Amino acid sequence: MTTPFRVLQRITANRKPAVPAGERCEMCAETIADEHHHVVNVEGRQLMCVCRACYLLFIDGNATLRYRAVPDRYLSFPDFTISQGEWDALDIPVGLAFFFHNSALDRTVAFYPGPAGATESELPLAEWGAVRERHPELDVLAADVEALLIRVPERGTAEATCLLLPIDACYEFVGRMRTLWRGFDGGQDVHRYMDDFFATVSARARPGGVR
Repeated sequence: MTTPFRVLQRITANRKPAVPAGERCEMCAETIADEHHHVVNVEGRQLMCVCRACYLLFIDGNATLRYRAVPDRYLSFPDFTISQGEWDALDIPVGLAFFFHNSALDRTVAFYPGPAGATESELPLAEWGAVRERHPELDVLAADVEALLIRVPERGTAEATCLLLPIDACYEFVGRMRTLWRGFDGGQDVHRYMDDFFATVSARARPGGVR
């Protein structure tokens, strides 16, 4: 005789274990922690949250892969300089941008922050090439997964800063700025956040050229 209790036992026995709450790897669906790795979809230019096992599949920077693991490298370039004319020639409307080489497009791409988040700029390749020619140390940049973050303060290009960061750190930085942005120039909260971010990252970075 089938009783309500037996039906309940059957349902419970067939039920799959509860899935722990939290973020999941976008490749294998494994649960991942809040602090986790990222890979870049090279063609789609998209960041994907992944577990360590999936991350390790794409760490070979010399292989031709659709996905690339984002490294955890921070470099500073204390000898970096850029003139006001060079910066103006790059057509970046604000004093901050990050630059990375997109291997699918085979060109350097620039993004700058604003109230809508990261905005892509049509980078004049000749002008950017001139900056790189003066600073060959910048060519350590890994395509797709690392970016050069350049800041030109209101005080002028004489105090410009250039750092190499993981590409996910750049997007997170610009995304946080978007949430804080107020008014035309971002407001005090944005400028305070920029100062804190550059101080923290600069303290973490090693001098460029050191591996």
